[in-house]
Amino acid sequence: MDRSLLRDDVFRRLRDAIVDGTFLPGEQLKDADLAEWLGVSRTPVREALLRLGASGLVVAKPGRSTTVSDIDPKAVRDARDVVAAMHVLAAREAAGNLAAADVERMKAANRRFAEALNAEDVGAALDADDEFHAIPVALLASDAVATVLDLFGPVVRRAERARFAQDGQAALARHEQLIELLIAGDAEKAAELTFEMWHTL
Repeated sequence: MDRSLLRDDVFRRLRDAIVDGTFLPGEQLKDADLAEWLGVSRTPVREALLRLGASGLVVAKPGRSTTVSDIDPKAVRDARDVVAAMHVLAAREAAGNLAAADVERMKAANRRFAEALNAEDVGAALDADDEFHAIPVALLASDAVATVLDLFGPVVRRAERARFAQDGQAALARHEQLIELLIAGDAEKAAELTFEMWHTL
């Protein structure tokens, strides 16, 4: 595998393992053990841990250890505010500009979201929610927005696991409402609803 692809793959796999609870808050992460688990050398693991540290998912103590960070309410709020701002921007841009195929993809993602909620599969619900919100973001075609979401999105997603277990049906209804506002081209109400979605967390 190309070095850059390998590095990104290792980062995503470690990030997802933290987000889905495979690695718990406070758990120590040893690069040698992680490298063996992933079947890679220690170099991409160390690079991934540095990136995870930048987003606040791990805490590194130089010369000592790296541990999974606790879910800190202030850190989640800060990350949520940034993530919300990016999605509000995407909603404004998408209003009235969604192609029929984009609308159908959002509806399909929301159907998968509903199915996951009914099956009490929080992981699948989060995946479907990501797919749903990624469609307006993709219309922006902004590398800057994508980078910000890649950095702070996982911090928010850790907290979202708890919300979807308690508030999934409300999120489902807000998804349906957002689709209608985007189709209608109501940028202001779509932006307001998007802001509300993320600030219910």
